Amino acid sequence: MTRPPSAMADGRIHRLAGQTMGTVWSIHVVLGPSDDPATVGRAAVSTLDHQVATFSHWDPTSELSRFNAAPPGRVPVSAELWAVIEPALALARETDGALDPALGALVDLWGFGPPGPRPADRRLPPDTEIMAARACGGWRRLEPDAATRSLRQPGGLRLDLSGIAKGHAVDRLSEALSAAGFDHHLVEIGGELRGQGVKPDGLPWWVEIESPPGAAGPRTLVALHGLALATSGDAERAFEAAGHRYGHTLDGRTGRPIDNGLAAVSVVADTARQADALATALTVMGPLAGPAWAEARGIAALFRVRSVAGPREIATAAARDMMDEPA
Repeated sequence: MTRPPSAMADGRIHRLAGQTMGTVWSIHVVLGPSDDPATVGRAAVSTLDHQVATFSHWDPTSELSRFNAAPPGRVPVSAELWAVIEPALALARETDGALDPALGALVDLWGFGPPGPRPADRRLPPDTEIMAARACGGWRRLEPDAATRSLRQPGGLRLDLSGIAKGHAVDRLSEALSAAGFDHHLVEIGGELRGQGVKPDGLPWWVEIESPPGAAGPRTLVALHGLALATSGDAERAFEAAGHRYGHTLDGRTGRPIDNGLAAVSVVADTARQADALATALTVMGPLAGPAWAEARGIAALFRVRSVAGPREIATAAARDMMDEPA
């Protein structure tokens, strides 16, 4: 068994934070006596700027926005965009569209995209508009071609990679720190985390799995040493209409926000991109199909479920092996 690399005994933890991709980011990195914190800051800003320039659907000049505005035809994409769209489409095929990177029109229609919330008196879109948005989207219409590294733009299709792009950005930031010689760090973007190496005391990066608002019970911790954690839920981006809460996670197969009783799904995986995408897909699958699908594939997943009897948790065997609940 490979031993984890040991952090320098005289190392100190330096923290940086900022805003990106519509949320906050932070880095905890172990520095040696001669390390310059400014090097960490430059690596972080450069990496994150590139991620925004590629994946932002809020920036009209980003590569993603340019694809969304492109006329019908095949559109070559960068290696960076391909590194996200290829695994996203693979998971879309494996889950029958539980993860769908081509729902931008539906995201906008429901008020979660760049156009902003719908008017209060028309908060719920009519069925005709939902059907129209579904018709111009959907992952099957992209027809990826690895040989030319291109996607088909059928006209009007809008990518939305919010179910995987943050995790990918976490990975890229972690990789940039390691490439700069900072092997011991914890990276977070909007609740998606990845830990590498160990802290100066030799212990791993212990992090708390995010709980839904009002959840009771002990904290659930997991050690991120060469691992990543992502959580998908409706705690932050949601609206209420006619006495019902509508979260931002959409099911492309129905064209509507999910309504399956799940408050949140957390996944631990080797990469943050993988954890992010899986958490999104499992949230759409729901509290019955999701745990069974994850268990069959050895995925470490924790499901937080709402019910009339009160909140409950479903953890896969792989997740139970990783979790710790301190007194």
